[in-house]
Amino acid sequence: MKKNIETLCIHGGWRAGKGEPQQLPIYQSTTFRYETSDQMARLFDLEESGYFYTRLANPTNDAVARKIAALEGGVGAVLTSSGQTASFFAIINICQAGDHFITSNNIYGGTFNLFGVTLKKMGIECTFVDSDWDDERIEAEFLPNTKCFFGETISNPGGRIFDIERFADMAHRHGVPLIVDNTFATPVNCRPFEWGADIVTHSTTKYMDGHACQVGGCVVDSGNFDWEAQHDRFTCLTEPDESYHGLTYTTAFGKMAYTTKLVVQLMRDLGSIPAPQNSFLLNIGLETLALRMRQHCANATKVAEWLSNNDKVGWVSYAALPSDKDHALACKYLPDGTSGVIAFGLKGSREEAIRFMDNLDFISIVTHVADARTCVLHPASHTHRQLTDEQLKDAGISPDMIRLSVGIENVDDIIADLQQAMDKM
Repeated sequence: MKKNIETLCIHGGWRAGKGEPQQLPIYQSTTFRYETSDQMARLFDLEESGYFYTRLANPTNDAVARKIAALEGGVGAVLTSSGQTASFFAIINICQAGDHFITSNNIYGGTFNLFGVTLKKMGIECTFVDSDWDDERIEAEFLPNTKCFFGETISNPGGRIFDIERFADMAHRHGVPLIVDNTFATPVNCRPFEWGADIVTHSTTKYMDGHACQVGGCVVDSGNFDWEAQHDRFTCLTEPDESYHGLTYTTAFGKMAYTTKLVVQLMRDLGSIPAPQNSFLLNIGLETLALRMRQHCANATKVAEWLSNNDKVGWVSYAALPSDKDHALACKYLPDGTSGVIAFGLKGSREEAIRFMDNLDFISIVTHVADARTCVLHPASHTHRQLTDEQLKDAGISPDMIRLSVGIENVDDIIADLQQAMDKM
């Protein structure tokens, strides 16, 4: 039977059989036993599915991956050791030296550096575009060796809404998939596949965990992109892989070609897996994801309204507000709520923004976002401090920007803490 998202959060991915544990077990083992050498050989040749080494697959990890795939409406998913790894693997699973891809410029600072610096050293070029540009200007950036388009449903930290349908259509016109980081929205508030996205990534460290207990990531494939229709562009999937005796992923695995290659090639060679214990903790967080997201959004909306009416605040970016420039996009893609993350700026200098943060009581200054506790960060000084002033401007990061991640505490207490910190300025 078809299940709603609240039910999938609890029951997706794992179903106990007779006499089995109701809660997903932790398979804390590096390896798995077989009775004959032939059984093991068939697993290594991808002729049978099964478990033999946790770097490639583990029952705990796979159960949580199945749950996230079900939440997003995808055909398969792979857990990674971090959100950064998820973004990295999503790209290099189809890009190699000499290739090119396009991304929205207002993405998370770590991802901006990964795409613009680290991947460049590996011979993969990235073009950053402003999603406010018109189609003609953006489409001029597509090249014969372009392999994908990347964006964030809700940008971190600026809170801009990515026009998924627009960019999916654009990517498909040029024969490439759209990859969307859905971390801030989560599948509770937006399912990018329903708007044409092909691949979704997550930092599961954030709302999916919800308690700042584990670091992890996830790559989810919709199964909808026709790799064979672009055979010559994606030969890594459509032609034989010499490291697997000439196996061709699209032929052997159909809609699971992308995720299978990610596991048997990237995980085999790079090994960026989560520990089963971390996946167990992530699963506990996922069980309450739908409940928590509603409270995060309700609290953040009240805080954003309060900030908008405060004479010490210069501006607020929160797409759920009717006055926000992305409100129409939020109504289209996120009608039930955006996230708990607000970007705003105080009237005054960068130093006054820092002073305000130092005056806070229970609201924490941490290099984190999107868990049960309200926390705050100054992007220009913290997460994006590696960027030049010009790069900060291109990414939409102003010197006065404060990123406020509204938690699920009593909203009156959150506002009171903000108020007392401003009163001390």
